[in-house]
Amino acid sequence: MLLLSVTRYPAMIRLSALCLLAPLATAAADPSPERARELVRMVRQDCGACHGLTLKGGLGPALLPETLREKPAESLRYTVLLGRPGTPMPPWNAFLTEAEADWIVRQLMTGFPEEIR
Repeated sequence: MLLLSVTRYPAMIRLSALCLLAPLATAAADPSPERARELVRMVRQDCGACHGLTLKGGLGPALLPETLREKPAESLRYTVLLGRPGTPMPPWNAFLTEAEADWIVRQLMTGFPEEIR
């Protein structure tokens, strides 16, 4: 019976495996400590130029956990990577990998660090 289920629902099996393995992929995607320090500096300086040096807002909106709480992480990642056409928000995909953008979004949603030692 199990064999019948596996052959009958291969997409469901693959999706289940993906859901089980996704947390492992996320943990493996964290940048090296050196790159994490570079990313923190980039967000604090480059993003901070519009979003405020303390990320409390400026030309761009605040990037604090309480202001990002209702926003889907995937939407935030796409905004970081692709920018927002018709607004001053530029794309950062020339400087960041998708994994780095995910890391930045996770950090923003939990309280972005001042620095990483």
